[in-house]
Amino acid sequence: MGVLVVVQEASDIALHIASDEGWELASTYREGFTVLGRHGVIDVGLATSLASAAQLRNRIAHGYASLDAERLWAELPSGMAAFAEFAAAVSAFLARVGAPSP
Repeated sequence: MGVLVVVQEASDIALHIASDEGWELASTYREGFTVLGRHGVIDVGLATSLASAAQLRNRIAHGYASLDAERLWAELPSGMAAFAEFAAAVSAFLARVGAPSP
């Protein structure tokens, strides 16, 4: 369940940034990361990794297919590293645009 929450929250952040900046409207969580990559908030490679995580989120949340637990456990460390990188990139972006600190 923790993976689901991490992906959901990161997706919400991506969609909020795109909306606040007046960029194109993403129609999916996956596209939210792509928009941030296109506008330089995150690296394009990171956007691709996070977009894949958004697909995983959909599989977990909606049960589109059975999950491969071994694959999930094998990919989890690099996936969590991607979200740490996402958090750092978003923090740097907010510092550049002068967003108020929490």
